[in-house]
Amino acid sequence: MATVRSNSITVFFVAFIILTTAPSPSQSLSFSSYFRYRNLFSLSHSLLIGVANLRAARGDVAGADRARSIADGLDQGTVFGFLKLLWTLSWTDMSFTDLYGAVSDMNELLRGLTELTRLESVAERSAWVSRNYQSVLTVFKSLSRKLLKALGQSGVMREIGETFQKEVVEGGLIRDCLELGNNDLKALIQIVKDLLLQFFPVRDKDHDL
Repeated sequence: MATVRSNSITVFFVAFIILTTAPSPSQSLSFSSYFRYRNLFSLSHSLLIGVANLRAARGDVAGADRARSIADGLDQGTVFGFLKLLWTLSWTDMSFTDLYGAVSDMNELLRGLTELTRLESVAERSAWVSRNYQSVLTVFKSLSRKLLKALGQSGVMREIGETFQKEVVEGGLIRDCLELGNNDLKALIQIVKDLLLQFFPVRDKDHDL
């Protein structure tokens, strides 16, 4: 009981120090930010396990193991992980151009994924992926560069981002996510967009996506 109380006091103290001393770029932070952060990891884990199962089903054992390894490495959205993210973003010097570009990239991806997830048959989804994969991949690469820049030079979130980026470029992660055809990737991008706009508010012309 004493250990639980001590841990709670430690979390509260660290949170208080970070939130009161960091030069936060936005005053709109709330508990909703933390729940979005937790959902970010939950959806990432679900998506990666789906990719691992897809790869295993087609005999790509090495690719399946990589996806499971990334999923196992996620911290499941702990309080301390969230506080580290707060601290990192508080000191991030993200230009308006990069911010607007990241939001534009995410809006473009969300439009495409909305179209994909509305398709009902496997054949329709496969045809969509064949037509649009290269353009989607190009936008993802552009977005990942901007987000990695926002995450600074070190930290757990940057390490995760770099791992995802490598798997996107070398392992075909985006194609596998698209082939799954579910809503996890779309929901994941929406959460990243919501978190980014909460930290760095900018007028979003596609706010209804």
